[in-house]
This record gives sequence, structure tokens and C-alpha cells, in this order.
Amino acid sequence: MDAKQSRIRHIAKTATWRVVGTVDTFLVSWWVSGDPFVGFEIGLFELITKTLLYYFHERAWFRFGRLGREDKLDDKNATSQDP
Repeated sequence: MDAKQSRIRHIAKTATWRVVGTVDTFLVSWWVSGDPFVGFEIGLFELITKTLLYYFHERAWFRFGRLGREDKLDDKNATSQDP
């Protein structure tokens, strides 16, 4: 998967997960407060903050998860090309 596809995939995962998470937060907040408007306000705030947090978390995992693998792949390719 190239970097552009990875970014698109992470954005799509972020959006779909946030829909699920925000609906959950809205419903729980409404249930706890008894006021659907409070649930909406909390859900909206949570939507914005957690979307950004999730995206940067995914990017960090993608970036730092590749570091060790690239070194191992380079070592493997170097040894397989030796006579």
C-alpha cells in the first residue's frame, strides 16, 4: 500500500469509526443527562476532538510500524542477492 492509499484508508477508517463512536456518545450522554441537546453538544465536541486524535494515532502507527520492517526487508534482500 503506498502512502497516498494509506492516507485515504486512514481517513475513511477515521470517518466511519467516528460515526459509530459519536452515536454512542450522543446516546449515553442523553441517557445520563436526560436531555437530548446535552447529548448532542457532547457528541459534537467529542466528534471533533476524537477524529483528530484518531487520525494522528493511525498515522503514528503507520509511520513507526514501518521502521523495523524496512530494516528487516533491506537485510533480507541484501543477503538473498549475495552469491
